Amino acid sequence: MSDDSQDELDLPAGGEESESPEKSGNAKAPLASNYQSWFLDYASYVILDRAVPALNDGLKPVQRRIMYSLNELDDGRYNKVANVVGHAMRYHPHGDASIYSAMVGMGQRNLLIDTQGNWGNTLTGDGAAAARYIEARLSPFAREVVFNPKTTNWQLSYDGRNKEPINLPVKFPLLLAEGCEGIAVGLACKILPHNFNEIIDAAIAYLNKEEFELYPDFETGGVADFTNYNDGLRGGRILVRAVFEKLSKYQIAIREIPFGCTTGSLIDSIISANSKGKIKIKKIEDNTSDKAEILITLPPGSDADATIDALYVFTDCQVSIAPNSCIIENDTPYFLPVSEILQRSTDNVKGLLKRELEIKLAELEEKWHFDSLERIFIEERIYRRIEECETWEAVISEIHKGLDPFKSQLKREVTDDDVARLTEIRIKRISKYNSFKANEEIKKTEKGIRETKRHLRSLVKFTIAYFEALKEKYGKGRERRTRIESFETIKAAEVALPTEKLYVNREDGFIGFSLKKDEFLCECSQLDDVIAFSSDGTFRVSRVADKVFMGKDIVHVAVWKKGDEETIYDMVYRDGPRGSSFVKRFVVNAVTRDKVYDLTKGSKGSRVHYFRANADGSTRPIKVRLTPTCSARIKEFDFDLGELTVKGRASKGNLLTKYAIKSVRAHFNTEL
Repeated sequence: MSDDSQDELDLPAGGEESESPEKSGNAKAPLASNYQSWFLDYASYVILDRAVPALNDGLKPVQRRIMYSLNELDDGRYNKVANVVGHAMRYHPHGDASIYSAMVGMGQRNLLIDTQGNWGNTLTGDGAAAARYIEARLSPFAREVVFNPKTTNWQLSYDGRNKEPINLPVKFPLLLAEGCEGIAVGLACKILPHNFNEIIDAAIAYLNKEEFELYPDFETGGVADFTNYNDGLRGGRILVRAVFEKLSKYQIAIREIPFGCTTGSLIDSIISANSKGKIKIKKIEDNTSDKAEILITLPPGSDADATIDALYVFTDCQVSIAPNSCIIENDTPYFLPVSEILQRSTDNVKGLLKRELEIKLAELEEKWHFDSLERIFIEERIYRRIEECETWEAVISEIHKGLDPFKSQLKREVTDDDVARLTEIRIKRISKYNSFKANEEIKKTEKGIRETKRHLRSLVKFTIAYFEALKEKYGKGRERRTRIESFETIKAAEVALPTEKLYVNREDGFIGFSLKKDEFLCECSQLDDVIAFSSDGTFRVSRVADKVFMGKDIVHVAVWKKGDEETIYDMVYRDGPRGSSFVKRFVVNAVTRDKVYDLTKGSKGSRVHYFRANADGSTRPIKVRLTPTCSARIKEFDFDLGELTVKGRASKGNLLTKYAIKSVRAHFNTEL
């Protein structure tokens, strides 16, 4: 609870700074307004002090305190992590567990912290050893980029006993390099890590007023499609895939895994998909050490390419990641695109470099001033003027008088503090004073002043040179690991392997995997659709399952693909109990699943005489035999279905005969 919240509790009811329960509408719940205030205080605290990183230095508060503690303990040697955690607890009120967890995450990213010992494995998901067993120190990059007490703003720690930085003066877009993920109250943050060298290239391009593009890069490698990255904002989505290698006809290997996965979680997803019948594998082995290697052995007869496509669809071999770029600036959360974070971070680096140059210039000018003052004081033997002085005021006055003829050579006025410093010069230094060396030192300082002023005049150029030096010094070995490609959408139904056996009970009208005592139909996948035509001239399409009703007295059933225009159906049906018979050829390319469609004219009692599905679109003549008692002169005739135009399923068809039909058969088919 914040101090402000506590003050609100102490206010008397009806006071000037709070409304009475009656006025606030909470007469029956007088503490409601206080609870609301407490919740808002807590939400604000979690957002600002725990879950979301600051834009200026790219760090969450716990990460900032870890870095500051490492800097305070830094003597070039490794420190036990337990010692660092204990030191950081002076500034962080949440205990050792959260500090240890955050420090392990930072160490595994291998940028700010130089680690020693078992820090876990991001590929396998193995955790780090206990804090008392592992060690850490600042990396050379962190020492150069993160700290400068002269440009750091300070605040008191939570208990008021120590001071800590408000933000560290980080001279690099650290937030984009490290990435960040956090969940606060009503707000989440997910900034993906980007490539070190590409961040520097983008910063230089921005300083040169050139266009740039910046996409994430993951330590685990993989292949990513950033088409819908949306510059890291909400609503964006990227796809990341594992990298496969075909070792043999029936063995494939996963060499790189998607971001956010471990080999363990990836294997679990593959085993789960196999047990559900979505893919077929024979054996899986994890040989991961410093590099990922998962060996997958396929059963005989498998297609490696088809299996890889199925792995992308049904397992974590392809993951979808939704970025949500949120930062804290001036104690307020903002949603900023990655490109703007890069721009603002680069501007911040330029501002920090400017402050450092200004501080350096002031220090050089102060050094020049005192060195010049010291030269005059010694070379002109002004120190002898104070031999007869009896008071401090007389000493100061006499030195000022001695310096008066030479003050025009100086760049600022001589103060009493300057004079006091002159009196602190030891006799030994005066006796060994070398005018030549002193002049050389002053010239060296003047050169530094001119150089610093030149850098300030060309600040953009100086900042670009700074970034180039960082890339040259620390960019080696940090090349892009995640390849950028554009993926084609793989539909699950197209890559689902036929791992199930489908059965049919034509009389009762059921299909399913569980009807093992009935007629075997075919092998199919769990995502397939089945189309079934009944003897009453109706049909429906349903998703396969253990048991599905498709309509009684099935005359044709098969696996059906949406948009199928190659399969042409031939059908002869009787309209009603005693009506004429019609013939039609049609396709079924779009339907609503589980809806019953009528292929006849709709008369009750209609019945199918003949039905055939032609997968290749070809057809054959049929032989029509009429009933012996009908009045037709010709009781048997042939009809060429190929003469009919193929129409949609709603077509009623052409009149075949008005007489009663006994049977219809094809030359290669049996009577129905």
